[in-house]
Amino acid sequence: MNFEFSDDVTAMRQEVRRFLADRLPPGTVRQQMEQGPVIDRPLWSEMAAMGWLGLTIPEQHGGSGLGHEALCMLAEEMGAFLPPVPFASTLYLVAEAVLAFGSPAQQAEWLPKLADGSVAGTFALAEGAGEPAAGTIRARVAAGRLSGMKVPVHDAAAAGLLLVAARDVEGEVGLFLVAGDAPGIRRTPLRTLDIARDAARLDFQDVPAEPLPGAAGWPAIARLLDRAAVPLAFEQVGGARAALEMAVAYAMDRFAFGRPIASLQAIKHKLADIYVAVELARSNAYFGAWALDRDAPELPRAAAAARLAAIDAYQLAARENIQTHGGMGFTWEADCHLHYRRAALLSGIIGGARHWRDRLFDQLALQH
Repeated sequence: MNFEFSDDVTAMRQEVRRFLADRLPPGTVRQQMEQGPVIDRPLWSEMAAMGWLGLTIPEQHGGSGLGHEALCMLAEEMGAFLPPVPFASTLYLVAEAVLAFGSPAQQAEWLPKLADGSVAGTFALAEGAGEPAAGTIRARVAAGRLSGMKVPVHDAAAAGLLLVAARDVEGEVGLFLVAGDAPGIRRTPLRTLDIARDAARLDFQDVPAEPLPGAAGWPAIARLLDRAAVPLAFEQVGGARAALEMAVAYAMDRFAFGRPIASLQAIKHKLADIYVAVELARSNAYFGAWALDRDAPELPRAAAAARLAAIDAYQLAARENIQTHGGMGFTWEADCHLHYRRAALLSGIIGGARHWRDRLFDQLALQH
């Protein structure tokens, strides 16, 4: 099997990379962080105009229909440049859920708005600490009204469409759509380690909620998490790649004892270890992209493996990038902390390493 991206997607990558490098030169994200979590709305509109927000959305609903392969490529570049936009929540989770589980009427209503950027989305799953599981869901929907609490919810401030995991009157877990401006929603901002990306606690009190008809039961939510895990792994690979490139550039420029520190054994072996981890994660992510694009039976196993390898690679690269920079790497003016913060955040979104390790073991057990 050939897991490489197509020539068209590879060519598109170069354009995406050039655009993001021009739009987000070094220091830009840090300057925006100084203002607190801020959505770059002009950049979001530009992404919509270029068709990036509708990559997986069919043309009949205003998207480009290029598929998940293009989405995974774009996710990697987003991870490298860290643009302050709700890309992951909107595309990996909300658009994916409406596509996979929504009724024709729901798709016709929401997919064009997601594709043109007029609506951003967020996924409200967690209700406090712990890994994703059916038993953790306590929010309830009765007579079309949602009540309960979700925390943390990332990208909540800009979300015009909320995808909420809740129980119906019979106690079955499912996914529900909630308009972001519906009455009865209270948003309480949270401060997290990654201050470039907003988070909030959402409290719902008798809020109108519409079920996604194809998403009844925890297996549907598990399937959504599997599908989101693949582009998220690519985003982590992109971040790990950027952190490695940052470390290599500094090690080549920084001289000690008359030579670049990159020539020192302790440094070059460290960088080699990061490179191996990134390439291993990339290999797993490509397998996941292949399975996702074809909705292959191997997807749950491939998604879990991709997620685990990506968590390890990004955390290693972000941590060792700081160490390579020495004392300077701990300062606010150095951009090393951007990837350290994002690596920590992404390691827990849609489940941490323990959740995905259990998921992988379960899938491997089914083969025997």
